[in-house]
Order: sequence, then C-alpha cells, then structure tokens
Amino acid sequence: MSAVTAAPPLHRAEPVRGGTTLTGTWSLVRFILRRDRVRLVVWSLGIPLLYLGSLPEYTTMLDDSEGQAVRAALVSSPAMVAMTGPGYGTDDYTVGPALANELTLWVVIALAVMSILQVVRHTRAEEESSRSELVRAAAVGRHAAVVAALFVVLVVNAVIAVLSAAVLAAADLDLTDALGMTGGIAVAALTYGAVALVAAQVTEHSRGATGLSMAVLGATFTVGTVGNMQEPGGTWLSWLSPIGWAQQMRAFVDLRWWPAAIGVVVIVLLLLAASSLASRRDFGAGLVPDRPGRADALDSLRSPGALAWVQQRMALLWTGLGLGIMWLAMGTVASDVPELTKTLQDNPVYASVLGAGDPVAGFLRIIVLYAALGAAVYGIVAMLRAKAEEDAGRAEYVLATPVARGRWFGATLGISSAATVVVLVVGVAAGAAGAVFTGLSDPSFGAILGAGLLYLPALAVFVGFTAAVYAWAPRAASVSWVLLEWAIVVALFAGLFHIPEWAQKISPFWWVPDSLSGDVDRGHVGGLCAVALVLVVLAFVGFRRRDVATR
Repeated sequence: MSAVTAAPPLHRAEPVRGGTTLTGTWSLVRFILRRDRVRLVVWSLGIPLLYLGSLPEYTTMLDDSEGQAVRAALVSSPAMVAMTGPGYGTDDYTVGPALANELTLWVVIALAVMSILQVVRHTRAEEESSRSELVRAAAVGRHAAVVAALFVVLVVNAVIAVLSAAVLAAADLDLTDALGMTGGIAVAALTYGAVALVAAQVTEHSRGATGLSMAVLGATFTVGTVGNMQEPGGTWLSWLSPIGWAQQMRAFVDLRWWPAAIGVVVIVLLLLAASSLASRRDFGAGLVPDRPGRADALDSLRSPGALAWVQQRMALLWTGLGLGIMWLAMGTVASDVPELTKTLQDNPVYASVLGAGDPVAGFLRIIVLYAALGAAVYGIVAMLRAKAEEDAGRAEYVLATPVARGRWFGATLGISSAATVVVLVVGVAAGAAGAVFTGLSDPSFGAILGAGLLYLPALAVFVGFTAAVYAWAPRAASVSWVLLEWAIVVALFAGLFHIPEWAQKISPFWWVPDSLSGDVDRGHVGGLCAVALVLVVLAFVGFRRRDVATR
C-alpha cells in the first residue's frame, strides 16, 4: 500500500487593505523618472539654454532705438503675427516684450509635443505593449499610471519654467514677469499633456492617441493664429487656444495671472474626464474600439507592403490634413509682406531679420523649411514603426511566414518614404496655394513647389539614417532624433549661436539649395542622394545580419 502525499493547499493572495485607485502612484513616478532620466534632463536644460543663447540678440536692441522700432513694426505685421503672436508692448519694444512676443509660441509648441509624447508613452503605449497588465497585477490602482504620467510632466514643465525664469532674471529682467512668462508656457504645455490623457482613453493604440493629440495642437494653433490676425491683441478666437492663454499673460508689459488660471481649470477638468473614461472602459481597450475587419483579407492586402500601409494610413491622413491646413493659413499672409517692405526696405536691421534679398521669398522660404521639418518628423516616426513592430513581437510572426527579411524591411522603408514625400508635397503645396489665393504671383506656385521638392534628398537622408541605426543598433534608434534636433538648431539659430560652418554641414538641410533666391547647386543635390543611397544599403545589410528580437 503506497502512501499518498497530499499537495499543500493553495493560498489565495490577500487583497491589499486600504488601497485606492491611486495606490502605487509614487512608485510609478519614481519608475518614470528613472526610465526617462536622460531625455527629461535634456529637455530640462535645453529650453533654458535656448533662452540663454537668445539673450545676446535681444540685448543688442537696448542701444539701438531704430532697431527697436523696426522690430516692433515687423512683429506687428500680419505675416509675423502668424509666426509669433498678438504682439504686446510694441510701443516700447525692449528685451522683455521682444522675448515674450517672439519666443512664447515656439516654446509652447516644443513643450506641448514633449508633454504629449511623454504622456502617451507611459499610458496608452504601456497598455498596448501589455506591460501595464503586469504592473497592474501588483498593488497598483487603476488611475495610478494616469496620475503618475501627468505628475511627471507637471514636474518637468515646472523645472523648465523655474530654470528659464532664473536665466532671464540673471539678464536683469524682472523676476516676476519672467516667472509669469515661463509659468504661462508651462501651463499651456501641460494642458496639451492633459489632452493626451483623454486621447489615451479614447483610442486603442498609441499612434492614434498621439495623432489625435497632435491634431488638437494643430487645430488650436490655427484657431489662435486666425484670432490674432483679425485685430491687434487678438479676438475671442485667440482665447480658444492654450497657446493664446500664455500669450495673453502679457509678460513684461502688463502682467496678469488670470489667463493661467483658465489653463489650470481646463487641466483639472481634463484630468477628471480622463479618470472617468478610464473607469468606464476595459483595460487594454479604447473607449472607441477598432471596427471588426473582414473574415478574409483581400488579395491586395496579402503583402508586407499592404500591412505597412494599413498601419500608417490614418497617421498619414491626419498628419497631412493638419499640416496642410496650418501651412495654407500661413501662406495667406505672404501677400502682406510687401506692404511692410515699402516702409522698411532701406533699413538694414529689417533685412537682417528676414534675410537679404526679396522679403516675400524669405518668408516663403521659412514656410517651405517648416514644411520640410514636419515631413522629417513624420518620416522618422514612420520608420521607427518597424522597431515598434519588432518590440511588440509582431515582426516575429510575420517573418515566421514565407516572407523574407528584406521584403518586410523594404516594405516599411518604402511606405515610410512615400508617406514622407506626401507630407512634404501637401505642406508646401498648401502654403503655395494660400499665397497664390491671396494674389501673390511672384514667386509662382510652381516655383514654391519646386523649392520644396529640393528637400526630398535631405528627407531621404533622415529616413535612411533612421533605418540604418535601427537595423544595426535598435536600442540606439532614438539617435535619429538628435540629428533632427541639430538640423532645427542649424536652420533656425545658426547665426544666433554663431555655429561654425563645419558644424552646420552636419545637418542635411544645410545642403539643400534655395531655388527661390538663386541657382540650384546640382552637386549638393547629388551628394545628398548618394548619402541617402549609402544609408539605405547599410540598413538592409544591417537588418539581414542581426537577430530579430523575440518575445
């Protein structure tokens, strides 16, 4: 007779007593700070350094009364109102008002993008990757991740605001006004982060949440710009944009704090809305679920290229639509530039602001450059979709079928490249159409579009560089953003920061010829094409040689 040993009874884990929906929030905050310590430090120091680098340009205005008057007139023109804001304090345009007028808009946009990406990264993207499910298996409340993500964004924006105000105060600017300016920018950026929280509850995928949040940013930018252009100081449309709240604080002119209170109220309402939506939806799903597809795929969809297209088509649609509307609105103000030129055409200070030569061409050149920068951002994001597919394990499933590595990788690269071309063409064409619609005939629509198409080889370099880094070192794929950031610095601040020419040449955009003001250097165009081709070849070689990550 054999003895049977009874297995020890299973003990059910005791529930955590006293737990709430916010249990574990501080642990998640510490985890986010540790995980993103490098990128958060870069953002926290980068914006204050931008202020520090900009100050010398503005401090030179103190001893140049004529330059102050010219710059004030320029900022008050419809063209520059679209690029800066409503423009306060132009009757005494000293360093403080100039900083507030000319930098607020762009710093808000930069920090808004940072806030959106940061929030989506630690909410919807974590759910999509199933990592949140493992975290939630511990003693972590349902709303802990949402609050932790927004709290980190709040801390980062607050640190940036304080450090930036300290930089401005060190330049003998009023500390209270400096805090008003940087604090208003932080509140506006945090508002877009709260928008991303709501979007993360509505959509089922991180790219959808990011796209929806960016669409809100683009829409509010356009609405605020239209309101600012209608009359001096803005209209009621200006108050529909968080960017307008930061501008309406009137730092260094007539500081008022109550516009920032509007942002605080909206942030609280958005946080409550996100919390309510998170309680009503299933974990891992969005409030608006994906529609069920066909039982069998169409013959036209049974290929890696079709798969890549399905993954990117909605992002391409909303990106092209949003940027197209924005550049269309910007193009309509190009016809106002000649009116300002008649008054200030002999002033060397004005020429230094928009550059030598035809000021209309200079303004359109800026629109084309910004459209190219937007296309570069999209190209990098689209190409990094391959890394997201690999990290999620879906690439492994595809490659387990009779699909060659090069075919799958080439499909993603091809669709990303084609979509980048579409984003550029739509943006430049929209800007040119806006200019022509308001009566501008020189340069023509074709000339403006041709100037934009010259950026295609440079965009190919960005996409090729992203593909090569991902193929050889997937963990270092974010290095492609460093190249883009450097290109932005060179394009916008090379003269301000006195960047040497050899360093400027690192940017692919430096090699793009300007067909609106001179002949096209075919050597530069050919060189960019050659670099892009080499990068693409390296990408294919690297992807074929390394192991694909498995889950």
